[in-house]
Amino acid sequence: MTTKNVNAYGIKQPDLPLSPLIIPRREILPSDIEIEILYCGICHTDLHVINSEWGDNVYPIVPGHEIIGKVIAVGKDVTRFQPGDITGVGCMVDSCRHCDYCKAGLEQFCEPGNTIVFGWPDKHLGGHTFGGFSEKIVVDENYVLHIPENLDAASAAPLLCAGITVYSPLRHWKAGPGKKIGVIGIGGLGHLAVKMAKTMGCHVTVFTTSQAKLVDAKRLGADEVVLSTQENAANKFDLIIDTVSAKHDINDYLHKLKVDGALVMVGLPPDELPLGVGNIVHGRKSISGSNIGGIAETQEMLGFCAIHQITADIEIIPIDQVNLAFERLRNNDVKYRFVVDMQSLANG
Repeated sequence: MTTKNVNAYGIKQPDLPLSPLIIPRREILPSDIEIEILYCGICHTDLHVINSEWGDNVYPIVPGHEIIGKVIAVGKDVTRFQPGDITGVGCMVDSCRHCDYCKAGLEQFCEPGNTIVFGWPDKHLGGHTFGGFSEKIVVDENYVLHIPENLDAASAAPLLCAGITVYSPLRHWKAGPGKKIGVIGIGGLGHLAVKMAKTMGCHVTVFTTSQAKLVDAKRLGADEVVLSTQENAANKFDLIIDTVSAKHDINDYLHKLKVDGALVMVGLPPDELPLGVGNIVHGRKSISGSNIGGIAETQEMLGFCAIHQITADIEIIPIDQVNLAFERLRNNDVKYRFVVDMQSLANG
């Protein structure tokens, strides 16, 4: 298969900062579209990976899985996109398409395993995939999203991971009017969970360890804001979304669930979290996890956000500030998502 080289930004080997590099992209296949990347969000997952917190990596790593771009070429069999369309690419760029989960629109749970946008075996070129910190990307049209015209492209980028990661459990656990929803943490995922749950008609309580975020949580739409170190009198929740990516005590929050309530993990702490079994046996409570969403559900989420004008609160940065952005993300110094202007890479 023929390839072409494009400019990118990534880590060439462990313990180095991100820097410019050249990566291959495949020439488009009949069902592919080629996308000029305009914006790419920075997710906590990117930080985990570049810090090798989830095990061994393959190098070089080009992170980025909240990609907004413009179609510049399409394969001969493409029917859903045309040059000039504004599109999105999230965490997945392929799956088996034949297992029960793929057929059900749950490609994130593909049994043989899906293809993640970076650091995953590349079935076309060999080697591994490269993410959105690059000039261009080539993706099968079935794993590309239409971005609604009324959404700002830059602030829509985080919807492709953070947005669908919180939307999916809200929909699955039937968030809606009359439901009490708790959100643990108010970062990239948490601030979107607040906006979405409130728009769905829920009573929303935010749990945060940051005194400084109490006022901002109310601005985002929270009905109540509670410091995690304090007790909350009105503490019987139908659903609690846990967005925290660091070690913390989940047992404190299990006590706050109603009978049959659920605590859903969407953050991915690198350390194990101890669970007191008695905390779920009493009250028939459950602790569950949720992992992004399928392609159809992600498109549904984008439509929901377009109707209700929901996007992320972002700070746009040029590519040469990405190492500083990762350091600030590590210190929780962002409200609430960094988005890289990828034209800064092309303009060099």
